[in-house]
Amino acid sequence: MTDISSRKKLQRRLWALFMFFFIPGLLMASWATRTPAIRDILSVSTAEMGIVLFGLSIGSMSGILCSAWLVKRFGTRTVIRTTMCCAILGMMMLSAALWFASPLAFALGLTVFGASFGAAEVAINVEGATIEQQMNKTVLPMMHGFYSLGTLAGAGIGMALTASGIAATTHTLLAALVCIAPVLLGITAIPDGNGKNQAGESKTGEKGLPFYRDMQLMLIGVVVLAMAFAEGSANDWLPLLMVDGHGFSPTSGSLIYAGFTLGMTVGRFTGGWFIDRYSRVAVVRASALLGGLGIALIIFVDVDWIAGVSVILWGLGASLGFPLTISAASDTGPDAPGRVSVVATTGYLAFLVGPPLLGFLGEHYGLRSAMLVVLGLVIIAALVARAVAKPASQSESVMENG
Repeated sequence: MTDISSRKKLQRRLWALFMFFFIPGLLMASWATRTPAIRDILSVSTAEMGIVLFGLSIGSMSGILCSAWLVKRFGTRTVIRTTMCCAILGMMMLSAALWFASPLAFALGLTVFGASFGAAEVAINVEGATIEQQMNKTVLPMMHGFYSLGTLAGAGIGMALTASGIAATTHTLLAALVCIAPVLLGITAIPDGNGKNQAGESKTGEKGLPFYRDMQLMLIGVVVLAMAFAEGSANDWLPLLMVDGHGFSPTSGSLIYAGFTLGMTVGRFTGGWFIDRYSRVAVVRASALLGGLGIALIIFVDVDWIAGVSVILWGLGASLGFPLTISAASDTGPDAPGRVSVVATTGYLAFLVGPPLLGFLGEHYGLRSAMLVVLGLVIIAALVARAVAKPASQSESVMENG
């Protein structure tokens, strides 16, 4: 009876984390799909809208930099509960900012929203890595798949509400209100003390190497930098790359971007099956090469249908980089929250630095040529993929239990 009860609690905890990944994607897409209407309501130019949106970047990076300390100080349960509630508050602030047509208030709301999910990033991923170890099964990619699924759902709902004439002010408020009950229900499945307990154990147990001297952790950082760069460059530039670089119409460019998102979602939902049957190293290397193939075809081939199909390869290749490096970082030694934070921060840096760098290169050499940087990085990720290997003790444990 105790084993059955434990399995049920673990399963409930797993589904709670699926939801905590789904909600950020849903909320992110809920306002992102209304960006044109938001720009008009705030009466700002495109350049000024870029400055307003920078509030999201500032908040996200601030949150991720604080996340490891918060998890070690308060534990994952407290951090997830607080940050999810603050994210809902941030969405309500966005609705209020639109009501008053205040660009400054909207930027502030984005900062709160971004900081909340940035701070939640490590807590949720530490919980996911813990469940993986307890289940001896790869689940983090599927968790990240629920983020992609939430994004798809939010985009679909956003397009439907836009077509129905629902104002962006009402849309953002409804999105916030819908998420309150799931957050309050899901947090009851998360046990108290995780993360905080790990920090206490690391003080009395083996210290391990400092982060900056741990070569394996640094190489994992290289992998996540490359794969996050590949993901972020598609999110920011793919529609424009298809329009300017391949001559597609704006509508076709958006549809092709949907193909990339579909590839990301499929890759994350199916990736665990391949990881459990092969290895993290093999899957990371294959993902990097698959993504590199898709990017290379887009750069060097001028056939429209090949370019359209290639984005699916790009999405499949980029899909597993972030979740697999998070899993690998938590295995490299004591203080899992700190190690996950190092890798997650590196990934966020790629998301922040990538857009302006590629924009600068695209302005001078064209977007297709700028993507050579992304291609080079994913090839490097394939070369250093050995860094994500599981420790020998964990591999033996999985074999004994399998």
